[in-house]
Amino acid sequence: GHIHVDYTGARHQVKNGYCTHICNEWFAWFESTESKSRVNFLKLLRSGHTDYVLSGEAIEYMAAQKLPHGLLAKLAARDEDERFVDEPQWRAALRRLGITEKRHVRTVTEGALLGAVLSHGINPQLAIVSDDAGQFNVLCHALCWIHAERVLAKLVGFNDQQRVALEKVRTVVWELYRDLKAYKTQPTPEARSALEKQFDDLCATQTCFSSLNHALERMGRNKAELLRVLERPTLPLHNNICYAVRGITDVMPTAGLCRVGAAWRVGRRER
Repeated sequence: GHIHVDYTGARHQVKNGYCTHICNEWFAWFESTESKSRVNFLKLLRSGHTDYVLSGEAIEYMAAQKLPHGLLAKLAARDEDERFVDEPQWRAALRRLGITEKRHVRTVTEGALLGAVLSHGINPQLAIVSDDAGQFNVLCHALCWIHAERVLAKLVGFNDQQRVALEKVRTVVWELYRDLKAYKTQPTPEARSALEKQFDDLCATQTCFSSLNHALERMGRNKAELLRVLERPTLPLHNNICYAVRGITDVMPTAGLCRVGAAWRVGRRER
């Protein structure tokens, strides 16, 4: 399965904050918080639970985030998963383990939150479709093609040669998008290989427009997430559903009220 995620600025009780939106074709969920960090997103995915879990998956995440080997060895030196019931207990465990450096605390906390999310039944293969906000890059991450192309749409050529180069590249991008849509209806190994080559050729394009070249290089670095649909054809290619739902959702600036459709409820969370 998959979920779409996005966030927007929000005010609650006269304080600036953020409203995170999680949805797919079957539900829409919102919550306003003071942070838009990955720690915050993982806490939301815990769905009301307060625990932190040091598990094999948590340690794998920390290793992928390049936590120092000494700390990894210390955290991995346990025969079974260890659960901490709430944040005070987790903070005490960090102090006991001598983990105090800010980046290390963040990385270990993210890993333990991911461990908790998975322990409560979230599928590790759940696809997270986003607009490339870094906090959402967990589990099986997929990127929105509309957002990726928007980077090109914002470029402005300063002469005819740059404008022609930009238009040619944008045309190729939309042709590739069209072919990916066709692949979703009839996926084959041959088509997958051809689409991967199309993508590689696109991102290797060199033009007279340096900003365009940098944008294509960035797109190439996101290859795995932009082409996630090649391994999972049921995934959507864009995150437009988030904008559609946000279009009928207002967060009131003074009272912390959320509106979905015509229904109003007091509070910071709305389903």
